[in-house]
Amino acid sequence: MKFLHGILLLTISFATNALAQRPAPAGVVTYRNPVIAGDFADPSVIRVGDTYYAAGTSSEWAPAYPIYSSKDLINWEYVGPVFAELPKWTMGSYWAPELFFRNGTFYVYYTARRKSDKQSMIGVASTKDITKGFKDHGVIIEWTKEAIDAFVVEDKGKLFITWKAYGLDKDRGIELLGAELSQDGLKVTGKEFSLIKADPAGWEAGGAEGQAIFKRGNYWYMLYSGNACCGERCDYQVGMARAENLQGPWVKYGNNPVLFGDDTWKCPGHGTVVQTSDRRYFYLHHAYPGTEFTFGGRQGVLSELVWDETTKWPAFRYGKTTPAQAEAPAGAGAPTLHAHNFSANYDRDTLRLPWVFDAGLPKPKFAVQNAALEIECENPAMTGNFLGHTIKKGNYSFATEVVTKDGILQNIVIYGDAQNAIGYGAGRNRIELWQVKDGVYETLKTQEIPDKYHNIRLELQSRYGRFFTFSWAVKGQKIDSLTSSVQMEAPWLPRWDRAPRVGINVTGQPTQKSEIKAIEMKYD
Repeated sequence: MKFLHGILLLTISFATNALAQRPAPAGVVTYRNPVIAGDFADPSVIRVGDTYYAAGTSSEWAPAYPIYSSKDLINWEYVGPVFAELPKWTMGSYWAPELFFRNGTFYVYYTARRKSDKQSMIGVASTKDITKGFKDHGVIIEWTKEAIDAFVVEDKGKLFITWKAYGLDKDRGIELLGAELSQDGLKVTGKEFSLIKADPAGWEAGGAEGQAIFKRGNYWYMLYSGNACCGERCDYQVGMARAENLQGPWVKYGNNPVLFGDDTWKCPGHGTVVQTSDRRYFYLHHAYPGTEFTFGGRQGVLSELVWDETTKWPAFRYGKTTPAQAEAPAGAGAPTLHAHNFSANYDRDTLRLPWVFDAGLPKPKFAVQNAALEIECENPAMTGNFLGHTIKKGNYSFATEVVTKDGILQNIVIYGDAQNAIGYGAGRNRIELWQVKDGVYETLKTQEIPDKYHNIRLELQSRYGRFFTFSWAVKGQKIDSLTSSVQMEAPWLPRWDRAPRVGINVTGQPTQKSEIKAIEMKYD
């Protein structure tokens, strides 16, 4: 009853939000947020010729930092990761990759936690071909306790990097700093200078970060974010500042904050401003979807800036909240209806899906061979060997077909982290529902099945990313008297700054491999 009641409340909320949306004027091409669905926090966007590129936070997931491309800011395609192999100096917290392009070279200035001391530093990598990944050049900003959120600009032929000083030093609060870079963009050459400091008595009392700096006319402008970025208690907001010189003094806008959350998009912030070919300004940033909230992750949303030519201050075109629907950039076609669905039948397909995995665990070993997806059971822990998919919407069904084997469970898994997950697996003679919560494993339900059933279909149906129904069946056979389903809710699965992933794994005897025949993802 609790399951149905939760769905009813969320359905009513969604309907109310939908009714509140204003229809677009006739003949105007519009888009709906998100433009980049799924967990894609701290997005950076650049325009190179007629193509836009965006990269986002991957947090504790690998490969690190997904990259997308677009011709119109609305329709995006996945390109690949910044790093297919994680930089050797890093151990996690893969945050805020900031893209920059100069003289035929792409750069990314990224935050990661260093293995040697577990502190967050800023690294730099570069490439001539963004579709082939980046070469890492190591740490570029090591600022006392911690440094995050790099942003690079060019001023009068000189390069400057800016970053958030974490405020962990004694007698020094959170502030945004800058320094000059070498001409190759790979090392700091100048002394640091201060841009702005977080006001402990103001709206940004929780901090200032995620700065996006750009120039228009005689002014440098900055959008920056403050307060708690993540989780169910977030209160992230966006403010503005400007300066006639990059090194200041910077003046904060008197009516900050200029962007905050509502029931449709919660806790907006941390993005990049990009100018279109027709000189419109768009802010690609993140926000939580109101219906799914932390279960949907911080998704890529687009908000347009317009200008008051009297005061020379910008404002968001649709008010101080993220628009659900808005006018698209000039020249954009109708949005592509990305269903985000995928399927693979390994009897005939060799489709290699863009899997993600836990960056804190050994990379799973897997291959498509023998007409199956075979995952090696090297890590027998219940959350080990997980291959996941970034969930685009909270309402979906995910299914897999497996050939059961002695000694292992082949599982559908909803994965928060290594200490928090739910699994639904098929083994020889049994179906098992299990969970790991705060590191404690528990079998929730076991059902014995006849030994003659080997080709098992496992299915998960999700509503709003938090209400789950698990079921199983035998491929090609009607056995209603034997099948069963189970419903559950898992409010503990989102992990602070990231949403759960859905995927598969194999657990049990280390010498075994999975035999997964098919995978299917369908969004409502």
